Amino acid sequence: MPKLVIEDLHLRYGSVEVLKGIDARFEEGSVVCLLGRSGSGKTTLLRSIAGLEEPSHGSIRIDGRPVFDARTKVNLPPERRDLGFVFQSYALWPHRTVSENVAYGLRLRGESKTGIGTKVQAALEGVGLGALGERYPSQLSGGQQQRVAIARALVYEPPVILLDEPLSNLDAKLREEARIWIRALIKRLGITAVFVTHDQSEALAIADQIVLLDGGRLIQSGTPEELYERPATLFASEFMGTNNTLNVGVVERQGGRARVTLGQHPLWGTDRTEGGAAREDAKGVIRIEAVRLVDGAGENRIPVEYETSIYLGNQFEHLFRCGDQSLRLLSHQRVGPGTHWVECPPDRLWVF
Repeated sequence: MPKLVIEDLHLRYGSVEVLKGIDARFEEGSVVCLLGRSGSGKTTLLRSIAGLEEPSHGSIRIDGRPVFDARTKVNLPPERRDLGFVFQSYALWPHRTVSENVAYGLRLRGESKTGIGTKVQAALEGVGLGALGERYPSQLSGGQQQRVAIARALVYEPPVILLDEPLSNLDAKLREEARIWIRALIKRLGITAVFVTHDQSEALAIADQIVLLDGGRLIQSGTPEELYERPATLFASEFMGTNNTLNVGVVERQGGRARVTLGQHPLWGTDRTEGGAAREDAKGVIRIEAVRLVDGAGENRIPVEYETSIYLGNQFEHLFRCGDQSLRLLSHQRVGPGTHWVECPPDRLWVF
């Protein structure tokens, strides 16, 4: 049985429909990322799971138990859902020590003083802060404050932990380090985590399952590999990764492939459309790492004109022109002005 089930969830703010029929299932012990741009509904969905927002339709079940059901008028308050919640701002009390911050939820639940002390120390040791219990939040770094917030959410062993962009206040280096230890901690504890982010790199790194939202609708749900390598829609293909999106004309389709033209140059790609006549307004999408510099003409190769390059440390990113369209690629090879040839593998060029 899935740990968390959301069925046909709708939510309105006045006349504005924010969630438009979300269906999703999250397995026990999985890290699920709600991914989307600002305004996609991901934080509203997270808050609905937590009980901080009341949907207008649908249901939410945890371990088979309804915590919200519009039809039967079930709507458990946040404190009865037994969920851990890590806010984007961390929401630590500055006048309380680290241990007091972590213990607060246990005190509200009426736990004994001895039990509280044992659980708080175990939670702090779990996030690597076992020796810092008597410090105040102002005496901690941003990364340490984040760990305190996570320890507070985990201390009463919730079945599901909800995290609302918990890495957004960290600098780039700390964000990369935090992805690893947060995922390792969650997997070690075996709990289910729902993690909101607008950063697709972060979602790819930390998730077992990505739920991609746009405009309050679920666009695609699957493993990071599925969303990156087999996007179901033009939006999904453009949102994930760094891409070239090209205007192409469709000449023919056969056997799941599409023959297109980029300017005057023919190319074969993978057909991601659902039937219909050939048209001139199709989009071709190819990741920048899939485009290859080659030494001359051939199948699925086109000539391009060099514009500029940037050095990334371990490779270059080159910008070329093909007619009035730009084409970016990654290469370990330094190149200069003039005409060059690039190859677009048919299985990596998606035609929508």
